Amino acid sequence: MGFITFLSDFGTTDHYVAAVKAKILTINPAQVIVDITHQVEPYNIAYGYHVLNSVFQDFPVGTVHLIAVDTHGSKQGRFQVARHQGHYFVCADNGLLSLLTDGDPEQLIDLPMQPDSPSPARDIMVPAAVALAQGASMAEVGELADGMLQLINRQLKLNDHSVSGHVVHVDHYGNLITDITKDSVEAIGHGRPFLVKFAREKVDRMYSRFNQVGEGDCVILFNRQGFLTIGINKGHASELLGMYFDSSVEIQFAQNAN
Repeated sequence: MGFITFLSDFGTTDHYVAAVKAKILTINPAQVIVDITHQVEPYNIAYGYHVLNSVFQDFPVGTVHLIAVDTHGSKQGRFQVARHQGHYFVCADNGLLSLLTDGDPEQLIDLPMQPDSPSPARDIMVPAAVALAQGASMAEVGELADGMLQLINRQLKLNDHSVSGHVVHVDHYGNLITDITKDSVEAIGHGRPFLVKFAREKVDRMYSRFNQVGEGDCVILFNRQGFLTIGINKGHASELLGMYFDSSVEIQFAQNAN
């Protein structure tokens, strides 16, 4: 029996998370459920995608990920399961699956529709997730899909002397996670001196930990997933720098490193 992870924008002040878990346990009392977070901003597809993409590969292959973010976001009322990198993702057809799989899942099915369901996460998504966790094939829980809503991830802008990107997530501590990857910086920079430019700041050094600078000072590092992250030691970088989702960040490399 596989794990089920649970990610939602339900929050923790109401009964919605408990209702979904109750349904899972009613079907299979022995099912292991791992909460990722239920504090995704309501309807925020980009937020949900970033959190899930940052952690799903830490779980064993075969894990089922129940994604209850913007569950009423599909105009067709369609719910789907995608197989990607050996994992199963159960989600509304709201574009999140296309971001996660770059629009090319290994397999994609539509779940049986229940247009009058007041709680599609509980009534439509949970039975499929539990069945898959118990070893059912995708063909046993749905029909082959003819496509899904496509959203496009922002693309980095690369040239000979710079890498330009954007903030894609602000975490609980106010750290700014960007879409600039360590691989892209190494491919363009070739070890040259650099400046990271954002807001009104310019930083010319990378660190490996937040506490390598003084309290209140800005720190630049690559997080565990290899994304450039901007933080302030013991401070809320987003508020203090006035930067939020989609704010621009650029790394400029010296054109003459002599």
